[in-house]
Amino acid sequence: MKANITFYLLVSCAIQNSIAQEVPYSFVEARERLFLTSNALKASSAEEQIARKEQEKISSLWWPQIQADGLYVHLSEKVEVRQPLSRYTDPAKAYIQSVLPSEKLLCGLLDEVGQYTLSFPLLPRNVSSIGLTAEWLVYSGGKRIFAERFSHRLVDIAQMHGRQVSAAEQVMLVKRYYGLVLAIQTTQVCHEHYKGALAHYEHAVKLESAGMIDKAARLLSQVNLREAKRELERARSAEQTGQLALKELLGIVDDSIRIMPSSPLFINTHIPMEMVFQETMRSHNPTLNNMHFEESMASDKLRMDYSAYLPEIAVFGKQTLYAQGVPSNLLPRTIVGVGFTWNLFDGLERERQIAQARIAKQSVTWSRLQAESELSVLVTELYSTMQQAIEDAELLKTTIILNEEVLRMQKAAFAEGMATSADVIDAENMLADSRLARLASFYAYDVALAGLLSVCGIMEQLETYIE
Repeated sequence: MKANITFYLLVSCAIQNSIAQEVPYSFVEARERLFLTSNALKASSAEEQIARKEQEKISSLWWPQIQADGLYVHLSEKVEVRQPLSRYTDPAKAYIQSVLPSEKLLCGLLDEVGQYTLSFPLLPRNVSSIGLTAEWLVYSGGKRIFAERFSHRLVDIAQMHGRQVSAAEQVMLVKRYYGLVLAIQTTQVCHEHYKGALAHYEHAVKLESAGMIDKAARLLSQVNLREAKRELERARSAEQTGQLALKELLGIVDDSIRIMPSSPLFINTHIPMEMVFQETMRSHNPTLNNMHFEESMASDKLRMDYSAYLPEIAVFGKQTLYAQGVPSNLLPRTIVGVGFTWNLFDGLERERQIAQARIAKQSVTWSRLQAESELSVLVTELYSTMQQAIEDAELLKTTIILNEEVLRMQKAAFAEGMATSADVIDAENMLADSRLARLASFYAYDVALAGLLSVCGIMEQLETYIE
């Protein structure tokens, strides 16, 4: 059985090594690759670029607007003024008759002329023109100022969101990177436990053959060996899953590559007090900072709504560059002026908008205070988790030393017939459990530290804590 198991392990290792190419990755190298390949980070960067373009668009409101315009018109009829001549001949006829009542010839001539209509053409049937129009809003009641503040805040919010995404991606990297380290070391512990169970089983077989132990003791060691093998298989499966998860996060699609983390699990006992993290959270947390920005935007929105009571003043001008069919005396070639618009009454819409803006500002303030309280509790929880992990790791270090000595003594006693197989198995299991528990405490510390730095908005300081 020993030969079969050994052969199986050798073949499995040979196949795995022949297929997979082991690539060492430190945590810093993995983080650098994450920054280059993360689609989430690319999306947040695009959002920031969009916000900056929106800011540039808002800035254009300060500049005059210049447009070129042209037209061509075909009229169904000429535009002309028609004036009947009787309008002029009738008064003349009346005057002649008052002076010379007997004058018939001249009056008849005037009657003849008065039957006709005199036409004065104003525009031909085909009219065309090309010109430039300029308009410059010189006073908007403050709307442009507040709109520009809005655009700046949108950029700030996009930047804070980018920091949030970056922190979330790095926290995920910590979980998967050190999760893989944990899985690899768990496999190693399970492998050592399996080898110990195998050696104990082989020893039990020899002792049974020599009549020093009964069959039940040998069967107990055999059951323990099978259980150790199942634990080893589960550990290898978890390691494989951790490989896939980390490769997916880093954008590695080559199935032949096997990541070998070179940065071990760590615990750094030299950490600041909780109060320091609480203060840092209040000043650097991206969520709180975004809420501060939203609060400022709500205040600007309120001021903008108040500016609706003020007029807007603009200067304008038009220059006709080309005109065909339009006399210059009817359409001046150059026009300049100044005008204003002032909404005196809009059905109380402005009042409703102002009331809505006030409520929105209060809502943002209350949400910020609630978020700050919840984040403070989260900082306390994460800090407590770190402290507990430090204590557990130190305690388990002593426990491992004790369990190693107990296992050594039980093996020696079993060889002399002074201990049972169950005693040896219990000692082996206790040693393996304590080793796994200590690894778990290291992993809990690393994940809690990453979460704490993320909440405090100082994820870039993670490298300073890695030993």
